[in-house]
Amino acid sequence: MKVLPVGEDALLVEVSSGDEAQALHAELLRRRTEGSLSAREIVPAARTVLLDGLDSPARLAAELTAADLPSAPPRAREVVEIPVRYDGPDLADVAARWGVPEEEVARIHAGTEFRVAFCGFAPGFGYLTGLPPRYDVPRRATPRTAVPAGSVALAGPYTGVYPRSSPGGWQLIGTTDAVLWDHARVPAALLSPGTRVRFVPEAES
Repeated sequence: MKVLPVGEDALLVEVSSGDEAQALHAELLRRRTEGSLSAREIVPAARTVLLDGLDSPARLAAELTAADLPSAPPRAREVVEIPVRYDGPDLADVAARWGVPEEEVARIHAGTEFRVAFCGFAPGFGYLTGLPPRYDVPRRATPRTAVPAGSVALAGPYTGVYPRSSPGGWQLIGTTDAVLWDHARVPAALLSPGTRVRFVPEAES
């Protein structure tokens, strides 16, 4: 673990894996909830956690450096279910890379429980982990200029759902009508770091 100062009242904690970042994020949220940590924001990323608005960043940096990382993040109690139609234009390519029929891609993906590792790229976009490393797929060699909102996609170790139409290079395997970001909803984002997620195949009409 490496703890780096950021400005006057923030720290960036670097760890060696996404699992460690998720575990550290969960532990820091727990400390803030119980009142032993004062931080305005705690923001996870792929292998870092940013703490902003700290009262005493130097003291916390020393504590974190001396502490052992938690082994795993606690499991959230509820699971967000996202209905999905496995009809994406890249489904056949993903099936070929996995060496399975297209319907098996849907079965594997829908049979996996995901966890939101971190959020970014666009409001409401979560980077979901859960698929074994053998199912990692590369981004498209040529990104699309417009990916439709609700596209369920894969890239590297992550699954994501595009909350709005935007350019993108992920492999599209399905679509959903779920609203990922609604400014009139509290909270606006359907997914947040730590959320457990399952994709539920919609019955064909």
